[in-house]
Parts: sequence; C-alpha cells; structure tokens
Amino acid sequence: MTQALPKLLTFNEFIEWYPNDTKRYELHKGVIIEMPPPTGAHEKVVAFLSRKLTVEFDRLNLPYGIPKTSFIQIPSAESAYSPDVLLLNLDNLDNEPLFQKQSTVSQAASVPIVIEVVSSNWRDDYYNKLRDYEEMGIPEYWIADYAALGARKFIGNPKQPTIFVCELVDGEYQMTPFQGNTAILSPTFPQLNLTAQQIFNAAN
Repeated sequence: MTQALPKLLTFNEFIEWYPNDTKRYELHKGVIIEMPPPTGAHEKVVAFLSRKLTVEFDRLNLPYGIPKTSFIQIPSAESAYSPDVLLLNLDNLDNEPLFQKQSTVSQAASVPIVIEVVSSNWRDDYYNKLRDYEEMGIPEYWIADYAALGARKFIGNPKQPTIFVCELVDGEYQMTPFQGNTAILSPTFPQLNLTAQQIFNAAN
C-alpha cells in the first residue's frame, strides 16, 4: 500500500490559505509548519533585542525599521519564514514586489539583520534557516540561544547560553559565538554596546 504524499504548497497558496486565528505559521519547503507558542522569556528577549537595535539605527539615522509581522520568502525554495526580529531596509522596499500587499521580502538588500531567538524547534534555526538565509545572501544572522537549547557541538558541553553572529563572507556564514560578558560584535552596528549576558538577563 502506497501512502499519498502531502501536496506541497507554493508561497502564493500559503499566503492565500493563511488563517486569521492568532497562531503563527511558516512554510518550509512547501509544507505548512505551525510554530510553537512563544514563552514569556522568549518574548522578553525579542523585545530587548528589538529595543537595542532600534536605539542604534535611530542614533545613526538609518532608514531601518522592525515590523510586527513580515515574511522572508526564500526564492530558491518554497519557504517563508517569520523571524523573531527582522530589520528592514525601508529604502529597498519599493523593489520588493510582494511587500505592499503581503508584507513579504525576498531580497537580501531589504534585510540588514535577521534574528531568530531559539525555542524548542532549535534545529530550524541552526540548520534550515541558517542555510536559507546564507543562500539568500542576508549579510548578518543572529542565533540567540538564551536557554541553551542547541546541540552541544554548537554551544559546548555542558551547554552554555550562546549568541551566534553569522556574518556573510564570500557567500558563506562565519559563525562567531558570544557568551557571558563578551561584547557582541555586529558587522552592521560596530558601535553596538551590548553583551551576551545582557541578552540572557532579559529573559529573567
């Protein structure tokens, strides 16, 4: 007996399907994935990071913004992610064909930084999204593993809360880990005054 494979959706089908039910969904290679509800600690980290980045781009008077809900469509795959923190270059949004109607970007020039705050589905952040953001050419990707959920090969044994800043160099991400009171080095914001521990403390 052969089992029928589930029908894979295109991005447009996913957007047309998307229900208004307060849940969050992403499209992973044509498959709809319901995202786990965030914990309070997770949302406090998201809020803290959003505030820190907003203060910095406002100080520098850059044309950036952080939307409440937007998708990154991965052009090379039928995938659409809704990042925890998405820094948009507002000057490039006129070049984005899907932004006006669907709040969706698909060009690396629109995304100076994308941040995923790690939760129970940590493999998505360390493997799938890292690969897809890298392939898309997003210059800077943070993996904020404040609860030390990732694999030991990433965050050590015993596991330690870690922030990874992934910088695109010659088309590949160079992953730099930050732990404890180490100052985070951001290629986009070299004067950002922020330590890994400050991010971890935000969860408390």
